[in-house]
Amino acid sequence: MAKLREEYNNFLKDIEKNLKNKEDLEYVKVRFSMFVDKVIDEMDMLIDYKTQTMKELEEKQKEIDEKMNKMQQIIDNIEKDIYSDEGFDFEIICPYCDNQFVIEVDEDKTEVECPVCNNIIELDWSGDVEEDSNCNGSCSGCHGCDEEIEEQQENKKQSTQNEENNDDDM
Repeated sequence: MAKLREEYNNFLKDIEKNLKNKEDLEYVKVRFSMFVDKVIDEMDMLIDYKTQTMKELEEKQKEIDEKMNKMQQIIDNIEKDIYSDEGFDFEIICPYCDNQFVIEVDEDKTEVECPVCNNIIELDWSGDVEEDSNCNGSCSGCHGCDEEIEEQQENKKQSTQNEENNDDDM
């Protein structure tokens, strides 16, 4: 802006030096001053417009940044859910009292205590279903023993009848 003012003053000095008629000189000074005022007004309007545009852009950028931060939080939560190092929950139904509860998967754990009846429940993380040879059919957890016991009793009954029939034949 200082260079512009200097150039303006140099212009006026040049006109004063080259115009000898005082009326012409005053006319040119006034007219040029009016022209410069118009140019400065236009420049001020342009600067105001650019300033307003920059403010709007900054506000929009701020909104975009806020939305990006929210999206990043959502992505972080999704990533945490998918790639969680915390482990997984495992649902257990107590074979003694039918209480249902949740524990974290820990393959080093081989047993857990039921929080209601305090009985110890053995854990098998292998996923293999093994028949328990010590099963007496009295638990309420698997209900598989009842069928097996009934089948064994039926087989014994048939064996006994077959033996009786063989004895009668003799």
